[in-house]
Parts: sequence; structure tokens; C-alpha cells
Amino acid sequence: MSMQGLAVANETGVERKTLVEVEGLRRVFDLSKPWLNRMIEREGRVFLTAVDGVDFSIRQGETYALVGESGSGKSTIAKMAVGLLPPSAGSIAIDGADVWGKKSPEAERRMRRKIQMIFQDPFASLNPRWRVGSIIAEPIKAFGLIDDPLDRAARVGELLSLVGLDPRDGQKFPHEFSGGQRQRIAIARALASEPNFIVCDEPTSALDVSVQAQVLNLLRDLQERLGLTYLFISHNLAVVRHVATRVGVLYLGRLVEEAPARELFAAPQHPYTKMLLEAVPDIEMEGKDRQSIAGEIPNPITPPAGCHFHPRCPVRRPECDVETPPPHRVGDATVRCHLFGSAS
Repeated sequence: MSMQGLAVANETGVERKTLVEVEGLRRVFDLSKPWLNRMIEREGRVFLTAVDGVDFSIRQGETYALVGESGSGKSTIAKMAVGLLPPSAGSIAIDGADVWGKKSPEAERRMRRKIQMIFQDPFASLNPRWRVGSIIAEPIKAFGLIDDPLDRAARVGELLSLVGLDPRDGQKFPHEFSGGQRQRIAIARALASEPNFIVCDEPTSALDVSVQAQVLNLLRDLQERLGLTYLFISHNLAVVRHVATRVGVLYLGRLVEEAPARELFAAPQHPYTKMLLEAVPDIEMEGKDRQSIAGEIPNPITPPAGCHFHPRCPVRRPECDVETPPPHRVGDATVRCHLFGSAS
């Protein structure tokens, strides 16, 4: 059942509507060889299910983090959310509008303006041949927000100041900046279209540790100041703990646990979530027994039957091998694990 438009009270008692609604999201990639090769080699078609029936929602002004190992489907979901990759099934609605649904050109334009993305690598996401001012001004021009060149240049200066850079930096090229400064430029570009939903795809993983905190603090300050809503993609739980309101844990394309960030870090429920948290360095846990993540993530082309995590699970049950666990409510968390079946 869709919760689109439902107003939900946050921790401060202020009601916030659901801005992003993801339902039954699925993405399958066809990795088959060309037809003639398959006929000669007598091979069948090969499919990879990168995202398998994912559901979640994000309230306005919140940060929803998706975490998991490489190959879990995080970046695929990010690309579908911003309109870069069509889903094989399911839907993504932003403020009531289906990202991939049919709509008029004007409605499409309005929706696209409200969605932006901050990419992982600031060295690759900025055009090296353009001056910074032109890079930031491009969304303003593309969406027709400011026609006058002088006013547009003034707006670019405001955006540079907003992300902690000098307005005069607009005359420089990207190679003249450090990695952290380039990511600030990428953030300014994302803000140029005046969005209300921003997908952050590993926005600090390419930066030095000393710079990561600065960029994360900037993102949080901008969220509070502008009322932004984030989908935050990361494999780093220490980073997620710093920024997230709610957390979804992905494993081989399936959402295995979802909970408020505070609850998930204090009392993780799914065995995979527990393993991820055990691997995070924490000085407060010094001297305690630690459990490393066993094994490696299976081949996503031929995932295990039943619960995908069962070959690595320390509390594996017979039904885990054959039955896909349904969602179970555990406190404020939603957990897909057979351990909670008797309490559902």
C-alpha cells in the first residue's frame, strides 16, 4: 500500500510529508552474449538482478541512507532515482510524480529540476574544459531560471559562497582546486536548479579522511538551511552514522533491514547488519569480542536460493536455504529474516 503524501511526525513533533516513495523497485541487466555467439557456444541468456523488489520512503527534510557491500545495488537504485537508468519493474515517485511515468514535457521539466545528484568522484564529474562559473550556471540556463547573464553570474557567486568558496573562483578551471573543493563545486552545481531532493552517491569516498567531515558537515548545514531531502549512498557505516535519519541495509539487491539510524546502530537486528557494524572500528568496543564478516558476497548472476545471505549467516536455519524471508516488524525496524518469523 502506498504511503505517498502521508504526513508523519518526526522526533520534534513536526509533521513531514513523504517526499520520495519507492515501491517494488527491480532492475535486471541482460548480460547475454550476442545471439550468434550463444548459438555457436550453445549457451543460454544470462541475467543479473541488481535490485530485487526494494521498498522504502523518505520524508521531507530527512536523510535516508542505503548501505551495503559493493555489488549490493546501491548505485543502481541511485541512478534509477534520478532518471539515469529505467527500472525493470516497480516505481519511484518524487512528490507524487512517477519519475519514469508518462507525463507532459512541462511536467517532466518541473520534476527533473527538483532532482539532482552529487557523484562519487569530483575529478570525473566536472567538465575540465569549462570554467567553474559555467559549470554551475549550466543548470540555471537549462531550466530557464535566470535569463539575464549578469543576474545569472551573481547567482553563481551566491552558490559558491554558500558552499564555502570565493565567488571569484568561478573564473578558474576544475584542475585548480583540491578534491574537497571540487566536491563543493559539484554541490553548488546540484543546488543551482533549486532542488528539494538530492541523491548523494558516495560523495566523500574519493576524498581524504580529513576532508570528508568538512563535506559531510556542509551537506548537513545545507539540509537544515534549505530543507533538502537526501538519499545517501555509502558503504561506510561510520559516515552514515554521522548523517542519516533512517538507514536501509542492502544485500544482493534486497533490503534486509530498515530502521531509524539511532535504533539500527544501537540494536541491529539482521545478522548481516550486525556483521557490518562489528567491522566498524569503534574505540568504545575495545576489548570486546568482534565478529568479522564471513565469506564473500556471492555471484549476483547466480545468487543463493531463499535468503541470499544464508551461506554466510552464523544463525542459518533450514528454511533459509529455500524460503525468501518476508518483512517482519521488530520495534521501529523492518527486518527480513526467518529468525523473527515466530514473532510476526
